Amino acid sequence: MDHFSRSWTALRTAVAELGDADFARPSGCAGWLVRDLVCHLVIDAQDVLITLVTPVDAEPTVDAVTYWSLVEPPTGEDPLDALIPRLAAAYGEPWLLRFHLDDVGSAAGRAAGLADPAVRVGTRDQVLTIGDYLTAYVLEWTLHHLDLIAHLPSAAGPPADTLAAARAALEDIAGARFPASLTDRDALLVGTGRRTPTDAETTALGALAARLPLVLG
Repeated sequence: MDHFSRSWTALRTAVAELGDADFARPSGCAGWLVRDLVCHLVIDAQDVLITLVTPVDAEPTVDAVTYWSLVEPPTGEDPLDALIPRLAAAYGEPWLLRFHLDDVGSAAGRAAGLADPAVRVGTRDQVLTIGDYLTAYVLEWTLHHLDLIAHLPSAAGPPADTLAAARAALEDIAGARFPASLTDRDALLVGTGRRTPTDAETTALGALAARLPLVLG
């Protein structure tokens, strides 16, 4: 729960500190500008709010690790992926996106802090505890924080403890550990295909290199 709050607060703070010109820069998500990514975060925050108020009386079907599945890399043909840039452009001014993310994002953060981690909720045709759901989102927030600042070298990155937690989550999903020579940030970037590994990193990754990237869905 603490990692969820810290990763989400850090990501929203990073967005709040962006200059207007930064919204037109590319993000770490292929084909998306920073404004598109921020629009996606608004939708993510809405999903968190919806899920937290969707209790179900059923046994969990997934946990924080199995919530994520490994999928094929995006092709750009997914209707939602194509919709995001149009929605982002409709905001017009960057301050409107900032305001909407702060408004909905703050509400999602408060709701998460008030939620009972043992309660079971439903989302994506799955059932899991709120604790597991929020833990799964630490990986989402951390990866998107790295996407946000991919071309903004002066912007603040994710907190060190949430980077470590996200790395551990990705390793659990992979069922393998990344070499200690990779920093947490590099393990996440290389592991999810956001950066191509160097020759030395490929050697250090060993058999795991053939299974990369790990595309989460």
